[in-house]
Amino acid sequence: MRTRRTIRQYSDRDVPAELLNELLTVAMQASNTGNMQLYSVVVTRDGEQKKRLAPAHFNQPMVTNAPVVLTFCADVNRFVQWAACRKTEAGFANFQTFIAATIDAMLFAQSFCTAAEEKGLGICYLGTTTYNAGPIIEALNLPRLVVPIVTVTLGYPANPLPAQSERLPLAAILHEETYADYTPARIDALYAEKEALKVNQRFVAENGKETLAQVFTEVRYTKANNEYFSTAFLEVLKKQGFLTE
Repeated sequence: MRTRRTIRQYSDRDVPAELLNELLTVAMQASNTGNMQLYSVVVTRDGEQKKRLAPAHFNQPMVTNAPVVLTFCADVNRFVQWAACRKTEAGFANFQTFIAATIDAMLFAQSFCTAAEEKGLGICYLGTTTYNAGPIIEALNLPRLVVPIVTVTLGYPANPLPAQSERLPLAAILHEETYADYTPARIDALYAEKEALKVNQRFVAENGKETLAQVFTEVRYTKANNEYFSTAFLEVLKKQGFLTE
């Protein structure tokens, strides 16, 4: 875990179906809400299907180059259908259940990734899944009460391995007993090492900004984009049955 890194370039070596299924089976031991397992995963290996998914992920090359693409979904559909077949009705078409299913899906996804890395595989989380959930739903034929939450590309890493991404010190995220809010001085101390890295200083210069925070808020994750994709995702939740019209 201390040496893990995100893998975006993969070798030509295939991932055997038996291994993939073993890893998914192991991941199903992850904690979940009420042991209902409100999640599903769609495995994509076909090249043409990867091409269909790629635009929704801003055509990041990992989508078409990785041997396997996994779309982890919040899935209430299966449980609702089970309830209907067993003479009861599940009142799950609501935002609370969507949140529970999202947590389930992410616990399942992370457990899978940890197991995969233990077997020498590399993974990359794609944060674009909820940005363009609508096209992904169409490409994967997802029914009502199923929403894609996160996509993971999977394969054996190509050489050389990339460098590890930096992390903030533990003190940045740890709060003992109650939340201790951040002072400007504490912010300076916690972000000093991150801001001093040459790769991040180059990142700032290349984008014509004064600070690393400006790159994140004015270039990478702008208010306009955040609001646009928020509106789009809320529409998806309405269409898929998790929010009332």
